[in-house]
Amino acid sequence: MNVLSVTAEIFPFVKTGGLADVAGSLPKALKSHGIRTRTLVPGYRSVVEALDGATPMARYDCLFGEGATLLAGRADGLELFVLDAPGFFYRAGGPYTDEHGVDYPDNWKRFAAFSFVASQIASGFVQHWRPDIIHAHDWHAALSLVYVKYADAQIPGVLTVHNIAFQGQFPAHLFSELGLPNEAYSVDCLEYYGDLGYLKGGLQAADAITVVSPTYAREIMSPIFGMGLEGVMNARHDDVVGIVNGIDVDVWDPSADPYIAYQYSARTPLRRPPNREALLELFGLPPTSGPVFASINRLTWQKGMDLLAAVVDEIVAMDGRLIVHGNGDAGIEHAFLDAARRFPQHIAVWLGYEEPVAHKIHAGADAMLVPSRFEPCGLTQLYALRYGCVPIVARTGGLSETIIDANVAGLQAQAATGIQFSPIDTDGLRLALRRALKLYRHRRIWEGLQRQGMKTDSSWHLSAARYAELYGDLTATDMRLAG
Repeated sequence: MNVLSVTAEIFPFVKTGGLADVAGSLPKALKSHGIRTRTLVPGYRSVVEALDGATPMARYDCLFGEGATLLAGRADGLELFVLDAPGFFYRAGGPYTDEHGVDYPDNWKRFAAFSFVASQIASGFVQHWRPDIIHAHDWHAALSLVYVKYADAQIPGVLTVHNIAFQGQFPAHLFSELGLPNEAYSVDCLEYYGDLGYLKGGLQAADAITVVSPTYAREIMSPIFGMGLEGVMNARHDDVVGIVNGIDVDVWDPSADPYIAYQYSARTPLRRPPNREALLELFGLPPTSGPVFASINRLTWQKGMDLLAAVVDEIVAMDGRLIVHGNGDAGIEHAFLDAARRFPQHIAVWLGYEEPVAHKIHAGADAMLVPSRFEPCGLTQLYALRYGCVPIVARTGGLSETIIDANVAGLQAQAATGIQFSPIDTDGLRLALRRALKLYRHRRIWEGLQRQGMKTDSSWHLSAARYAELYGDLTATDMRLAG
């Protein structure tokens, strides 16, 4: 089976969050199921430069006003199609925002062009290769399913919602620029509260919708989590499937990680503590007998990082350490930088995101804090499990499914892998930190949490099988309808 995956980011070439990790690791896992995935990505400079054996497949003199070339090649074991359109994708900022964090004003056009090319590939545009499934990820690719629908391409489409808060909403007057029939601007497709909704259109056009955890799939049926799309999600209820994300266990492997000072595994736990010492030294923090907490996250309200900034005194009081790695809202960044200035012996902040630093933190910290107000799936806690870094997570979305709480039942069954907390507010987080300290002081219990976490299978093994089954069901249905 051939699958065309369509994504705006892919690890290790361009990453702003978990979408990139999923897009880069799922194709590898699907190989064992006889599924060949070729992924279409925008031609960011980092992607084009990494492409090996780039072959031009098509040229566009005027693709939404820009010259472009569709390239095919390989990079890091992935088969890629790359839309090389310098006017759209060679920019000083990130994939979606400029260097000041402001959305590019032509995002509507950049990802419309990208989605249009995806629909052409799905329709058999590329010689000697035709996909059986098109699998689009998030709003940036969702419009491809609308183009496929109105091209009558006769190919099943899957849309994965990684975070329904990001919807690709644009002014309605731009619809005339998309090259779609007038009927596409309706409540049954792209019309969204008087605007254009790329994600909404994709949800309407998809044959199947996957959400990155069963809990989040249920949550987004409600007004609290649905972000205005709960009506669409309820209408498509029978076509929605929750599948928990996996991680690339080759990239995230403490026994062979080139980024960490000392490699270790669940069988050699005594090799882990030196990474703790190396981490504290890297961040300029003094040794401590208290716990070393860390948080690798976007510094945003959704991620609950304002809650963490408000309770740093709790960590200081227990002579703990806190390492924060990420960036985001200026106010939350300032709050952590101010805390680091006030408590330089206890708190360190590294703004931005660097993959090697993230690996070092997972290998050296005692606990990983994930206080998200909502979390579709989350990957940070899965990396933490793999590295023996005990996750402390809010009880929401995929976090509640992937971490087994260290309550009495969990500990007695020797199944616990971390700490869940609720309510998701400062009081709940403070209590979680106190629970963590109490467990940390009982070394046998804490080490049991670490061991159980490292034994947890967070790979794509089970979830890739579910995607393979979904693809098979869709193609079988498509063949029956065609017959």
